[in-house]
Amino acid sequence: MTKSAASLSGFCLLILSYAIVLNPVSALENCDFPAIFNLGDSNSDTGTLAAAFNWTPPPNGETFFNMPAGRYADGRLIIDFIASSFGLPFLSAYVNSLGANFKHGANFASAAATIALPQSVIPVGNYSPFYLDAQYWQFMQFKQRSQIIKKTGGIFKDLVPDEEYFGKALYTFDIGQNDLGQGFFSNMSTEEVKASIPDVVNRFSNNVKNVYKLGARSFWIHNTGPIGCLPYILSSFPISPDEMDSAGCARPYNEVAQYFNYKLKEAIVKLRKELPLAAITYVDIYSAKYSLFTEPEKYGFELPLVACCGFGGRYNFDDSYARLACGSTITVNGKKIFVGSCKDPSVRVNWDGVHYTEAANKVVFDKISTGAFSDPPIPLRMACHKELD
Repeated sequence: MTKSAASLSGFCLLILSYAIVLNPVSALENCDFPAIFNLGDSNSDTGTLAAAFNWTPPPNGETFFNMPAGRYADGRLIIDFIASSFGLPFLSAYVNSLGANFKHGANFASAAATIALPQSVIPVGNYSPFYLDAQYWQFMQFKQRSQIIKKTGGIFKDLVPDEEYFGKALYTFDIGQNDLGQGFFSNMSTEEVKASIPDVVNRFSNNVKNVYKLGARSFWIHNTGPIGCLPYILSSFPISPDEMDSAGCARPYNEVAQYFNYKLKEAIVKLRKELPLAAITYVDIYSAKYSLFTEPEKYGFELPLVACCGFGGRYNFDDSYARLACGSTITVNGKKIFVGSCKDPSVRVNWDGVHYTEAANKVVFDKISTGAFSDPPIPLRMACHKELD
């Protein structure tokens, strides 16, 4: 090698070393997650509640699946985009026995699920019996029984994960919104709901520890979104003009969500110390979602506070007809009306008063997958790493 060539090579190495120092993410390898196991509520339920009770009706699923797919949305959820980003199939709901394939993971999330024990459960109440403790119990059973099936052989052995997948998998959590909503709809004041949050977060931490004991090491944990921007809150509670922010969201309810997120982040800092082998990424889903309401035009959206599939009132959501009227036939002034979707869900943020459209979910996924909303700021593809360096 000539002197000039050697100098050039040394200069390139120097530049590379500076780049790694300035951007330590570039020094990390992408994670090879062979499976994903998800726990959560309707924001990530791919068919649990629908399979257990009543399958989601049209127009749910119309945008991507061209039919109802067990999701409370017109198409894909954030968890669907997460799975696809790793080249993995969409997660089958654990309780959905028909056509389920669990080779690359399973989904234990349930719409209407809470972290704490719910006050009342479907079909006589409003919340899912599959609260977070129950989801953990299901995961524990799934891990045990799947390996019995794997060893026994037969036609189902290829539909369950290999044993080593459990330690190498990504574990995603997205739950907490319904604990807040349950409090609000139980006539608790915002201060009373805030007072309940430390216990709820403690229950969440216990479940993370339990999943860790079963071999989980890579965690991707979403905080809760801006509940005060959702039609089911805006239309259900009296909100004075001075309690609304510049986006038209209910500030007191969003402040409760922000307090939940503050306590959740505190808990995760503690979990990192207690679970030394775990890589735990805290994802600020709140900020990513809130930007859709403050800057809708930037993302091609309009009427962000108005439900696409709903009926009645300023927000196209009238709770007097049904909590989720989307896809149902209601009677208005003696006339039967089918509650269908708006003309173009792709330009709308809210789907049915509670959940987001596929288009909104895709924007949020694109934002959070980069690591820009994560602590530590690690991209989704590198979520098996504990730190940047």
